[in-house]
Amino acid sequence: MDGTVLVADDDRTIRTVLTQALTRAGCKVHATSSLTTLMRWVGEGKGDVVISDVVMPDGNGLEMLPKIAKDRPGLPVIVISAQNTIMTAIKAAEAEAYDYMPKPFDLPDLMKRTAKALAHRETGSSAPKVAQRDRPDELPLVGRTEVMQDLYQLIARVMNTDLPLLITGESGTGKSLISRVIHDFSDRRTLPFVCAGASDLVDLEGPARLLAKVKGGTLLIDELADLDDQAQARLVQMMDAPGEFSPRFMATSQQDLAAAMDAGTLRQDLYYRMCGTGLTVPSLRQRVEDISLLADHFLVQTENDGAPHRYLSDGSREMLRHYSWPGNVRHLENVIRRLSLTARSEEITKEEVAAVLGPQPEVEPALGGGNDEKLSEAVARHLQRYFDLHGDNLPPPGLYPRLLREVEIPLIEISLLATGGNQAKCADLLGINRNTLRKKITDLDVQVTRRRKLM
Repeated sequence: MDGTVLVADDDRTIRTVLTQALTRAGCKVHATSSLTTLMRWVGEGKGDVVISDVVMPDGNGLEMLPKIAKDRPGLPVIVISAQNTIMTAIKAAEAEAYDYMPKPFDLPDLMKRTAKALAHRETGSSAPKVAQRDRPDELPLVGRTEVMQDLYQLIARVMNTDLPLLITGESGTGKSLISRVIHDFSDRRTLPFVCAGASDLVDLEGPARLLAKVKGGTLLIDELADLDDQAQARLVQMMDAPGEFSPRFMATSQQDLAAAMDAGTLRQDLYYRMCGTGLTVPSLRQRVEDISLLADHFLVQTENDGAPHRYLSDGSREMLRHYSWPGNVRHLENVIRRLSLTARSEEITKEEVAAVLGPQPEVEPALGGGNDEKLSEAVARHLQRYFDLHGDNLPPPGLYPRLLREVEIPLIEISLLATGGNQAKCADLLGINRNTLRKKITDLDVQVTRRRKLM
């Protein structure tokens, strides 16, 4: 790489790591913990690319983007942030950031994006500018896990396209919420948002009534697979001839629509019209590390609604983490709201959580996989989604060892948990030498806690 990179982050470790990595790659680097210093450098004409944190001691990095664009048109700014909601990704897109990466970030990935920004620094960002909107800073789409951060970025990308959007996921994952967020932050936000179901398409006049109501806004079809064949045919005709003010079509589904199409319960022409862009919302079981974060979020909400102040004990958090959550985020929200009202003291205990949760329920596999889905098929779906997120670009180099590491860490952690932290039993379970296991625990920084086996 050739060029000068300005780095602004109040974390000294991040400044050091980025400075060393970029210098080794051939760049000149100026690093600071101050937005004031960063803006002075930008004003002096220094730098070919900016890498900036959002929350800084002397201001907000996103709020500086319009001034940077005005003072230095075409200067690419890569935003990095530890904030956990979709708002950061959306605001970064609105402020015309060249790119956005959540923390903790993958260093090789950031290096690749920086190289791309340096190569295109003369052209600047091509993202359309979107006006700022009076919206709350927090939306109930909360999560710092990789699957949620990937979802945030994909939402920001598809927000202002006119392509039909298919949102799939299990019940309670937030599909309808996501559709509403996309509408509220899109170019159609001043137009109506209409949610329709099978009952709205039971007669010949249904499509005309819906088009008159939506007036070029967003039309959401709730649970696409629930439409009978006649309603599906009317929806196809409406999408083909929407009239003068064509709405943006969205649909949600809990079912595997490709399987429904193969089974003959979903029309092929409807499926191919609606799946112009797809979002898969992960189940809560696929983002266990977000459970504690979500629980705290709902506790704050209930307190704001007038409930007493409550907090979760360490034991209660562990119990929530190891529950299967068949009803996903909505299920968790209901449990937390109940606990906030029934807990005997400020601290919610493990016993109180156990009493509300009841026995561990059986759950079906996540949407997209049947009861007989092989592990290789689930991995293939995840990898395809990962490649799709990069659009026309390839993922960062080093995919093979990175993927093995991502599989190896949870495999060892879950095996250790299942064997109560006994490394000899864990090594035997995995079929590897005990010394090999010890080396992997050290190299992968796996935390080992001896405890009674969870049943």
